[in-house]
Amino acid sequence: VQLVESGGGLVQPGGSLRLSCAASGFTFSSYAMSWYRQAPGKEREWLARISDLARYTNYADSVKGRFTISRDNAKNTAYLQMNGLKPEDTAVYYCSTRTIGSDYWGQGTQVTVSS
Repeated sequence: VQLVESGGGLVQPGGSLRLSCAASGFTFSSYAMSWYRQAPGKEREWLARISDLARYTNYADSVKGRFTISRDNAKNTAYLQMNGLKPEDTAVYYCSTRTIGSDYWGQGTQVTVSS
């Protein structure tokens, strides 16, 4: 299993970014995908989850209404669209999946929100 995040960067407050998570090594369309983030000195925080066929999504209160999780099973890729970014959204963002009892994580992509 391999998960590779991309799309992070420096953005001004109020701006937008779209993160991507390219997956390989498993049947992507059979498993839910999640996004997490970890800010310096803080615990990893769950942000959003999307079911295997994208019928269901769930969000943490901290990002509900601003972030949107999606997936393209034909491309084996999950996405996190982030709008209305705030300085407190600065963190390393990770995608994750759980397959048959094992959790897998990508290497993360840095998002910095600053003027």
